[in-house]
Amino acid sequence: MKLSDFDFDLPDDLIATRPANPRSSARLLVADGSDLHDGQVTDLIRWLRPGDRLVLNDTKVIPARLSGLRHRDSAQGPVAAKIEATLLEPRADGSWAALLKPLKKIRTGEEIIFSADLSATLEAIEDGQGHLRFNLSGTDFDSALAAAGAMPLPPYIAAKRAADEQDKTDYQTVWAKNTGAVAAPTASLHFDAPLLAALIERGVEFSYVTLHVGAGTFLPVKVEDVTTHRMHAEWGRVSPQAAQEIAATKAAGGRVIPVGTTALRLIESAAIGGKIKPWEGDTDIFIYPGFAFQAADALMTNFHLPKSTLLMLVSALMGQDGIRRIYSHAVDNRYRFFSYGDASLLIPAKANTPQKCGAE
Repeated sequence: MKLSDFDFDLPDDLIATRPANPRSSARLLVADGSDLHDGQVTDLIRWLRPGDRLVLNDTKVIPARLSGLRHRDSAQGPVAAKIEATLLEPRADGSWAALLKPLKKIRTGEEIIFSADLSATLEAIEDGQGHLRFNLSGTDFDSALAAAGAMPLPPYIAAKRAADEQDKTDYQTVWAKNTGAVAAPTASLHFDAPLLAALIERGVEFSYVTLHVGAGTFLPVKVEDVTTHRMHAEWGRVSPQAAQEIAATKAAGGRVIPVGTTALRLIESAAIGGKIKPWEGDTDIFIYPGFAFQAADALMTNFHLPKSTLLMLVSALMGQDGIRRIYSHAVDNRYRFFSYGDASLLIPAKANTPQKCGAE
């Protein structure tokens, strides 16, 4: 299975730099088996059935991009260098792994001042990443970071414009709860309060899981044989309640539909072996064609990068030929791509006869 099998031509002007407003007015391409239907996200109330269950990732994105100054005395007097930091993940010892630019401008033991309240000391450099020890912790850190930081927009948006205050709302789901992600579960950005209320009235049910999306989600695949690619690990949790709800829905004949590839990867991690169960830990599950889905019956997701692991995931669900048709239709009909783009609802033909997946 070659990387080139997952390539396609994408016009640059189809990359969205701002989301639809209101959120649920984004376009929705429904692939119902081999049939394609154009609509809007609000049409979910027509495509979802009473008893279907949406699985939602309740991770909360932190404003992980910081700009600060490193001060140093020199023979010519005090000098300062601008340092950009992108927080990646908290480490077990309380420090943060971060990308620092330019890394050559700072040495271990030096301090970066990000605001009057927030600063950090570089404790170590490993594998091209810095380990930052902040001067604050807990809610004090959260408050100072919220004031000083910017949302970590994906590289393909950040290359076109800088993050601003509007992104602190736009790049966060309406149900965000558990802080820890440095990238949003972007399919969930299409939901707003009116749509959620309409789905509840329709009889659609919801389960919440947590997967803290890491910056590694944007890393390119660098191997030609995709089966040898190693995924980055991300922390996630499927609670006993969520596991029981998912199992009950499948037992009753309803469809389990993750919203986003993060929620799908997490529940499939919790269902390895055929039974959905409570689960917590780091997952590096890699889903590509040939994968046997145990928990997900369908998927709502955005349109993904060529040659990406996410494109491989949706190809596993719909088949490589099916995804080529879907993406060709999306490009021809000028759907907007990536994190702030439009959405797809991918329903394999077999989703009308869902597998039974018990609970443990």
